[in-house]
Amino acid sequence: MKTSRVSALAILFAVCIAFPATSQSAAPKKGTAERIKVHGKGLEGNLSGDSPDRDVSVYLPPSYKTDKNRRYPVLYLLHGFTDNDAQWYGFTKHWINLPDVVDKAFADPAVREMIIVTPNAYTRFFGSFYSNSVTTGNWEDYVAKELVGYIDNHYRTIPIAASRGLSGHSMGGYGTLRIGQKYPDIFSSIYLLSPCCLSANLNPNRNEAAAGRMEAIKSMEELEKSDFGTKAAFSTAAAWAPNPTRPPFYLDLPVKDGQPQPGILAKLAANAPLSGIDQSISNLKKLRAIAFDAGSKDVSIAANNKVLDGILTDYQIKHTYEEYEGDHINRIGERIGTKVLQFFSANLSFEPPKRR
Repeated sequence: MKTSRVSALAILFAVCIAFPATSQSAAPKKGTAERIKVHGKGLEGNLSGDSPDRDVSVYLPPSYKTDKNRRYPVLYLLHGFTDNDAQWYGFTKHWINLPDVVDKAFADPAVREMIIVTPNAYTRFFGSFYSNSVTTGNWEDYVAKELVGYIDNHYRTIPIAASRGLSGHSMGGYGTLRIGQKYPDIFSSIYLLSPCCLSANLNPNRNEAAAGRMEAIKSMEELEKSDFGTKAAFSTAAAWAPNPTRPPFYLDLPVKDGQPQPGILAKLAANAPLSGIDQSISNLKKLRAIAFDAGSKDVSIAANNKVLDGILTDYQIKHTYEEYEGDHINRIGERIGTKVLQFFSANLSFEPPKRR
C-alpha cells in the first residue's frame, strides 16, 4: 500500500513536469525594434527647413535574426498627427507600444510574421499629411518610392507589390488612402484606422474666434503654443496650399481678414481623397484587399467611413468596413493586434516569386 502510494505520487509528479499548468504559459517571443535614418531626395530643400534625413522605426519579427534565409512581406504603418515613430515603437512612452502589440499577435500561429516600418512624419507643422509640398517636402513620394526602395535594399523583404501592405491611424489613415489609391503597383493591400480628412468642406461654418486665432499667429513659437485646431489648420495648409512667396510659414490659410478664401478652400478640398476617388476607381480595383474602421464615438470620422463604404459598394469594389464601440485612440492597439495584422496575414504574399 505504501509502495503504490509512492508510485502514484511519482507518476503525478512526472505528469506535472510534462504538462505544466496552463496559467504558466510561455511569454511570446519578442521581435526587435530599431531606429534608422533614411534620406529623402524629395524632402531636400523643403521651405520648412525640416531635415531630409528622417528617422524610421523598423520592427523585425522574432524569427528575422535566426532564420537568415527567410524573406518577409512588409507592412508600412503611418502614424497620426502630432505623433512620431519613436512614440509608437516604445522608444518614448505613449498611449501605444507597437512592438508589444505585435509580439503578442505573432504568438498566434495563425498570424504570420512580417516586417513593420514607420517613418517619422512629425514636421515643423506637427505632421506631413503624407503629401507632396514645396513647403514640407514630397512626403507622398518619400513613402511610396524612396522609403520602399531603401527597405527593400537593406532588409530581407519580398520586393513585390503583393508582399507590401499600407496602413495608418488618423492622419496615417488619410495617407494610406491617398497613397494607396495612387500606387497599386507598389502596395497591394490597405487598411485605414480611423482615417481623418477624407471629405471636402467647401462651405465651412464661420468661426470668427478660430479665424482670429489663426490669423494672429505670426511666428513658429506662437504656433507651437496654439490649440490643436490651429495647428491642424496650419499643417493642412502647409501640405495642400503651399506658397513659396509667403514667409515665414510658406502657406496660404483658408481665411483672410476673417473671410473664407474660396481659392484656398478649393485647394484643400482637392486633397480630400473622397473628392477624387471616382478618378481612382481603376487603381482601387487593382488592390488585392481594402479595409477600414473607426470607433462609433469618433463621430465625423465614422460618418466619412460610411460614405467611403457606400462609394466602394456602388463600384462593386470588395472591401471590409467596421464601426466598433470606441473613440479615436482607445482601441487602436487592440485593433492592430486583432484585426490589422490578421488582415495583412491573410492578404499579403509570403512567398518570394520563383526565379525564371
